[in-house]
Amino acid sequence: MQLKRLKRAPAVLAVIVLALVCGVRLWQPDFPERLERMTYDWRVRIAQQFPTPAATNLAFVAMEDSTIVAVNRGKVDGVKLGYHCGLYWQRQVYGRLVEELSAQGAQAIAFDILFGELRTDHPLVQMADGRLMESDDFFAQQIRRASNVITAFTTEVAPPDLFVTNSLALGDISTEKDADGVLRRIKSFNLNWHPAFKNAARQLDADLEHAQILPGKIILPLGGGTNFTVALDHNGNFDLTDFVGDVIPKKFKRFDQPFARVWDLGIVLAARELKLDLARAEVDLPHGKIILRGANGVERTIPVDAKGYFYINWQLMAGSPEVPRVPMEELLKQDKLRLLGETNGLRDDFRGKLVVVGSAAQGNDLSDHGATPLENDTLLVSKHWNVANSVLTGQFIHRAGLSVELALILLLGACTAFLTWQLRAVAGSAAVVVLLLAYAGAAVWVFAQFRFWLPLVYPLGGAVLLQHGILLVHRVVFEEQDKRRVKSVFSKLVSPDVVNELLRAEKLSVDGVRREVTVFFADVRGFTTLTDQMQEQVADFVREHNVDSATAEKYYAASARETLETVNLYLAAVADAVKHHGGTLDKYIGDCVMAFWNAPVPNEKHALTAVEAAIEAQRAVHQLNEKRLAQNVAREADNRARMATGLPPKPLHVALQLGTGINTGAVTVGLMGSDQHILNYTVFGREVNLASRLEGVSGSGRIIISDTTYLQLLRHSPALASLCTELVPVSLKGFKNAVRIYEVAWK
Repeated sequence: MQLKRLKRAPAVLAVIVLALVCGVRLWQPDFPERLERMTYDWRVRIAQQFPTPAATNLAFVAMEDSTIVAVNRGKVDGVKLGYHCGLYWQRQVYGRLVEELSAQGAQAIAFDILFGELRTDHPLVQMADGRLMESDDFFAQQIRRASNVITAFTTEVAPPDLFVTNSLALGDISTEKDADGVLRRIKSFNLNWHPAFKNAARQLDADLEHAQILPGKIILPLGGGTNFTVALDHNGNFDLTDFVGDVIPKKFKRFDQPFARVWDLGIVLAARELKLDLARAEVDLPHGKIILRGANGVERTIPVDAKGYFYINWQLMAGSPEVPRVPMEELLKQDKLRLLGETNGLRDDFRGKLVVVGSAAQGNDLSDHGATPLENDTLLVSKHWNVANSVLTGQFIHRAGLSVELALILLLGACTAFLTWQLRAVAGSAAVVVLLLAYAGAAVWVFAQFRFWLPLVYPLGGAVLLQHGILLVHRVVFEEQDKRRVKSVFSKLVSPDVVNELLRAEKLSVDGVRREVTVFFADVRGFTTLTDQMQEQVADFVREHNVDSATAEKYYAASARETLETVNLYLAAVADAVKHHGGTLDKYIGDCVMAFWNAPVPNEKHALTAVEAAIEAQRAVHQLNEKRLAQNVAREADNRARMATGLPPKPLHVALQLGTGINTGAVTVGLMGSDQHILNYTVFGREVNLASRLEGVSGSGRIIISDTTYLQLLRHSPALASLCTELVPVSLKGFKNAVRIYEVAWK
């Protein structure tokens, strides 16, 4: 494929479009990001068709509607639990659950249930030895004994110290959905600030959420646009006296950590299995990563944004077989049977499992449903085991960075501009659609195989569709306008094939150039005599029959129409021969046809094709004469009928001849005239005059060519040149020396 020359206007337009798309991407308005997230959801669902390895030691203990009923009755399948309570359970229930899971050998027990404060109003728990114990104390005791319980935390609700000090760790269960209500991301950790900082937030209106944590200091934004700076020592500790003065409350240390990171519950759960040291995590938010290291060289790198969020690798739905779901009342029943010593038949399903305890009930205070990329309505507790699975398997969602996205925008935009510019409109649009589908397919495949999120909205919506649309409009408005102009000028001068070639040409030389062409003049001989004879025949009829002036004008007009039809018939035969051989019709000069070859479309053998066209034109005129003369018998009969009705007879057809002159040489060729008036693509110069003079000496039924045309024939068609006969040189008006000429045999 021959490439078109790059033009300034579309190139500048393409650069402007790409700059605009990149600028909008840097500005990052909300709507395109929403669309991009929707494409992410689509890819997540498609990726489900290509399953990847998942952890096999995850489990879900569900607080079902049946659990609410069983605890309220205090009985499960006929087994009395020894306690019962309404919707808001006493902490003993959770303690019994921990007791049973620990007995079964669960590796970790993570609660997706908040315990916000101590409940001294709950009934006391009677122990096996008869002692009575507070319900909260019993729960804390079971947590301490199990030594593997992860207690739920949010920035709004933190568990009491009684539970915190006995737990393995805190796990953040905060849920922040996107603006469209879909849960896609989770924050890797939240900060549990020291009470001194929390007090400063209340009293000084300090904004802990936007605190700047820098080496050696923490800057707290205050109301009114001021800041409060807290200095840190080399261990990262702050001095409590900066907040309370010299008197330190007994329960606090003077030098302490300003905050503790509370990691997402799913991360904490996986860290238990992999023995990851979360306290020594390498947090590098500016570079978008958190590195967790554990025993035996285990390492996990979580890709995060500047605020610590990462996308959940949604792989395990609420009903996935990889995460067995057991109603909580089944475990409470087993715990009671175990306490009674009835251990025969007890199940041991949770040995070595990482257990998530959460609600699957439908009550207003218990429902934990919402939308995820996989489902419009599902249990949101599933986020915990999906996060844990991601850390355990090392499969994270990696979103392409800004630099990669900008590079893709530029690359796809450049490809789109190239295809739109180089190909015709329909082919270009088809190629752009193929490019779009190929990239979208590649993006889906890369996500399904590697969980790498390539952007779609800006590269396809902006760099491809917007780029193609604007360049296409430019072509239609400007380039197609030029093509319509070319078509209007040449559609009647050259054959349709030549017109199409002109429209495909990258640049047309129509503004005036010097070029070697072959010029052709062909004159219909005998036409003037025929015109005079027909007019005299009508005049004689008018005089002999004393026809009135109005009727006479009708007869003259009819004769003129037939005369014009006759000459047009012969001129059309010549014009068809010219177009058939790729020539350009210049003009009709009375009963003479002027044409030329090698402009505007290049033709290396222009002299040969001009001579071949002349031969075809002579043969066409000869066949036309034979056909018309054969019609004279019928015309004579028609004239007798016309005479009988008082109408003038029609003249009989006569054989007209063609005289042709051809010359090859350098001329000036281009558009002459203006768009507002007559516009003609023509040639002029000495060589044009010579061709006209040769037509004048050609006589009837002859083709006369110049010496330069003959030399071209010798080079391109020796066989045709051998049919030429050199004549005596002739002296022509306007030419000082006699001109060598040749006659081309055409019969």
